[in-house]
Amino acid sequence: MWRGRVGALLRVWGFWPTGVPRRRLLSCDAASQAGSNSLHCWNCGGPWGPGREDRFFCPQCRALQAPDPTRDYFSLMDCNRSFRVDTAKLQHRYQQLQRLVHPDFFSQRSQTEKDFSEKHSTLVNDAYKTLLTPLSRGLYLLKLHGIEIPERTDYEMDRQFLMEIMEINEKLAEAESEAAMKEIESIVKAKQKEFTDNVSSAFEQDDFEEAKEILTKMRYFSNIEEKIKLKKIPL
Repeated sequence: MWRGRVGALLRVWGFWPTGVPRRRLLSCDAASQAGSNSLHCWNCGGPWGPGREDRFFCPQCRALQAPDPTRDYFSLMDCNRSFRVDTAKLQHRYQQLQRLVHPDFFSQRSQTEKDFSEKHSTLVNDAYKTLLTPLSRGLYLLKLHGIEIPERTDYEMDRQFLMEIMEINEKLAEAESEAAMKEIESIVKAKQKEFTDNVSSAFEQDDFEEAKEILTKMRYFSNIEEKIKLKKIPL
């Protein structure tokens, strides 16, 4: 019965964990997929040699090619498929790719290349944002292993954890001073650090069920972080 009351309160507070936006691993339309799956350039018909995954332009005519729909974000951003990511290297790769494929550099090119540029740039942005933060990176890594976390998961959480979430939420609702807000922020930051360390260990051990449980908890605390940001915004 207590689970029903907890669920009702979470709904009233708008506190269902939302996670990250659901995206396909790489979003391209049928034309892009056909172009990227071909072993020949769409423009000049020239053949692709070895190392197709590292090329964005035809080696013969230098036309921009379609995104590869089979390539995951880790490959695109030149990262190992691991929870541990070098964020400095990730940012460098992001900047490097945007200098190659950003639409601003294709304003005088063919419409096909303009369309491909838009798709490439969108994929690079999505990949960067997804891999940059621990929660979205972990959820994406689980997805690559065929595991997704349902939106409403309070029934799977233990009572102690849900009570902790409720108490923090109540403190946030009652907080009226900067000191009170900082105290809550400190608690949430410490919990997220603990969860991040634990989920990293779970992935290293290929314990995906443990990673799933930890990431579910991280989504709850991520929502608290968002509520803190909203409360800081002056009316």
